[in-house]
Amino acid sequence: MPLTSALLGFAAVAALMTLIPGIDTALVLRTSITKSRQAGFATALGIQTGVLFWGAAAGLGATAVLAASETAYRIMTLAGAAYLAWMGIAMVVKTFSRHNQTYAEGNATEQQANRLVRGGAWRGWTTGLITNLLNPKVGVFYLATIPQFMAADVAPLAMGLLLAAVHVACGVIWCSILVLGGSALGSRLKSAAFVTWLDRITGGILIAFGAKLAWDVR
Repeated sequence: MPLTSALLGFAAVAALMTLIPGIDTALVLRTSITKSRQAGFATALGIQTGVLFWGAAAGLGATAVLAASETAYRIMTLAGAAYLAWMGIAMVVKTFSRHNQTYAEGNATEQQANRLVRGGAWRGWTTGLITNLLNPKVGVFYLATIPQFMAADVAPLAMGLLLAAVHVACGVIWCSILVLGGSALGSRLKSAAFVTWLDRITGGILIAFGAKLAWDVR
């Protein structure tokens, strides 16, 4: 199909996928509310970096391995499930050792606060990236959709990256809304009790997603 038609058609599919609530939405919102706007954007950037990777892999045909090899799919799915469960459990456990603690940012010096922001941004990016890369369903989604939107006279790798870039654009717009809304909410509700329950709810969601992934490949 023509390149313009391919990009527009995939944009409609990618927009729908982006708006469906999932792990990405939970992570970005939680980070924006409990940490900082910078950490929220960094988490979103990590997720979109993973999207670019999957787009390139699909363009090269690497994601076909996940569909063709049941063993490869099961191993990656279980790794993703274990990572999500570990992250969720750690998040919940941490809340029980948090006794009326206030955020260090509120009492830190300017230099200490800057270090916290940088550390939060790096951790947010790596968390977003790993979470996306360990979700084989993202790879299967790309494997199933990208061949339907290949344009004539465009190399598969280039086309995969172009389509992934469209998905990233949709993700950046949606995540920006989440980050700005979450950080604005967090500035009003960033109390120890609120953060504790938010972490417990988010941790529970991550554990549930991990359990579902593991159940799907039982």
